[in-house]
Amino acid sequence: MNCYCDFVILNQYKSMEEEKVILVNENDEQIGLMPKLEAHEKAVLHRAFSVFVLNTNNELMLQQRAYHKYHSPGLWTNTCCSHQREGETNIQAGRRRLQEEMGFTTVLRDTISFIYKAPFDNGLTEHEFDHVLIGHYEDDPVINEDEVADWKWMPILEVKQDIEEQPQLYTEWFKIIFDKFYSHITL
Repeated sequence: MNCYCDFVILNQYKSMEEEKVILVNENDEQIGLMPKLEAHEKAVLHRAFSVFVLNTNNELMLQQRAYHKYHSPGLWTNTCCSHQREGETNIQAGRRRLQEEMGFTTVLRDTISFIYKAPFDNGLTEHEFDHVLIGHYEDDPVINEDEVADWKWMPILEVKQDIEEQPQLYTEWFKIIFDKFYSHITL
């Protein structure tokens, strides 16, 4: 290791190995547990959630991932996302991670779920049975700078247009999940 960034990335991998994800089948039935890093290396289907927080102006709260993240650093994405822990409901997991990353909680509603697969340049792959959680909030978050570099409110239609015009600014999973989210809210 020759810089602090290498140290941070190594520690993220270490904590990733210790944290386990819930392996599921195509019906979202739990079939086991696996260390997070191993699940991402092997592209094994596991349970996840994505939180979308809106305000009364129909704007979506976006976060910019911290620049030292092990994948997709500095890219814009949904309000927060992560993996459920064993015994944790989708809503409990979403509220926990929202507090950990953005410094607030709000009432969340479990809406749609689907399976997606998104490979990263570093050889890891997200293969997730993702649950989309929607909430509302009006204030500014208090971001955890270990997780989040920046945040902003952005009108939903502008998000859709910006993803089409500048897809390189957004995480791979957000581009997939936003399309499902957008179709759900415009039905």
